[in-house]
Amino acid sequence: MILPPKVSDRAFARLGAIVAKDASLPCLRVAVDGGGCSGFQYDIHLEEAPADDDTVIAKDGLSVLIDPVSMPFLAGAEIDFSAELIGARFVVNNPNATSSCGCGTSFSM
Repeated sequence: MILPPKVSDRAFARLGAIVAKDASLPCLRVAVDGGGCSGFQYDIHLEEAPADDDTVIAKDGLSVLIDPVSMPFLAGAEIDFSAELIGARFVVNNPNATSSCGCGTSFSM
């Protein structure tokens, strides 16, 4: 059994703020694709609705979606939101990643 990632309260709060401004894309998709400078990269974007085979992590009417192919790469990870001087973004704190690039969007296992 693969444990789904956790989603921080900060990530749900930011998603809620986004949806409050535009409810047309109420779900946050977090996926893993091949590529990037370290072998894999995160694809984080808004979507209208979950697919039939998605894992849905829900709180207060908000949903984070994980597709079945990405799930093993995100097992035990935490999806968070970070606001720093260089910008604000959703981030994945992934214990499965053995290394990552400087921007934090690609990783290797």
